[in-house]
Amino acid sequence: MWPLFVFAKISQGNVMSTNKQLEDLIAPFLQSSGYELVDTQYLREAGKMVLKVFADKEGGLKLSDCEQLSRDIGDLVDKSGIIKEAYVLEVSSPGLDRVLKKESDFVKYRGKRAKVTLFAPVEGQRHFTVIINSAANGKLSFSDIFTNKNIEVEISKIAAARLDPDISI
Repeated sequence: MWPLFVFAKISQGNVMSTNKQLEDLIAPFLQSSGYELVDTQYLREAGKMVLKVFADKEGGLKLSDCEQLSRDIGDLVDKSGIIKEAYVLEVSSPGLDRVLKKESDFVKYRGKRAKVTLFAPVEGQRHFTVIINSAANGKLSFSDIFTNKNIEVEISKIAAARLDPDISI
């Protein structure tokens, strides 16, 4: 999907705190509109503050969805006052290599290939290419595709995780 841009405003506060506030604002709105919030990122890129919103819905996002969500999310964020200065808003689908953050993400993509990075090493390793086995009670079970070892980690110990689609041409 093509990201769409809308100009609005940015805050000077703690970016991590602001990102959490934005996520807490946007997620319920998207859910009530039939969408899922996959990820939000509020960061500086090329000297500008950028709010990236990755959303999805059953059957995937269309360009018209992104256009409407850009207008609606821009209005919502502007009215909230969380962001006080100029920013660029990008709304797009999460793509084939979508971020996996919540336990429900790992459950949804059980049996799929992913790249997982941990905050601290497990069995001497932080970076894994895996097949997701299961997720429950705050824990993720996966099989390392190179060693065939089954590993279980707390989801809170995961620094980053993304689907890693095996695309054959």
